[in-house]
Amino acid sequence: MNQHATSSGNLIPFGIGSYTAVEAARLLGTPAANIRRWMSGYRYTRNGVQHEIRPLWTSQLAMIEDHLEIGFRDLIELRFIKAFTDAGVGLLAIRNCLAHARECVQDDHPFSTRRFRTDGRTIFLESTKDSQEPTLVDLKSRQYVFRQVFEKSFRDLDIEDSAVARWRPFHGKPTIVIDPIRSFGQPIASSYGVPTVVLAEAVKAEGSMERAARLYEVPVGVVRDAVLFEESLQAA
Repeated sequence: MNQHATSSGNLIPFGIGSYTAVEAARLLGTPAANIRRWMSGYRYTRNGVQHEIRPLWTSQLAMIEDHLEIGFRDLIELRFIKAFTDAGVGLLAIRNCLAHARECVQDDHPFSTRRFRTDGRTIFLESTKDSQEPTLVDLKSRQYVFRQVFEKSFRDLDIEDSAVARWRPFHGKPTIVIDPIRSFGQPIASSYGVPTVVLAEAVKAEGSMERAARLYEVPVGVVRDAVLFEESLQAA
């Protein structure tokens, strides 16, 4: 089986993708501390009592010496976590939804499945019906939260077989894709396979998009999208 090494030196099977907490945070537009808290758990002390919060789930990739690496399915699940939290859903409600979804979907990464896309509304409403959170106090508000998350999350995801196969992260445009079976899941120009960061750096080095396009034999429009995408990641 084809393998490659993560940044921590651990070999993983080809096709899973790999991201550090910093890389995932950059792609998702959230602090790396959030990624670590969600995927590694954390401790806090209140009134002299220490509390331990468990990870939301276990990464697809093994953790070595406290170095967190996640796979593509983890990345997509985290994208849903961020969308839920951005919509005002607390982590307790998200944990309840995850647990219920795992039972219904029979997958450790339920949010990134075809079943959740079709039945997610029911799963979400059932899992949050007893929540005491202000944004989820009635059916109408829960429906709004779910619709908000779905409109934001599934419109630029491609599902094959039973799960998400790739993510089109630049406004859903087909020019840029994140695909775990290509370039180990890093963002690339979809029809050409060149990493977006390479194209963006080429523009800086060559002094123009046209020269960078000629260098890598890709259309100028693709280079422009790559530059704008990389700039959006820097601004997030």
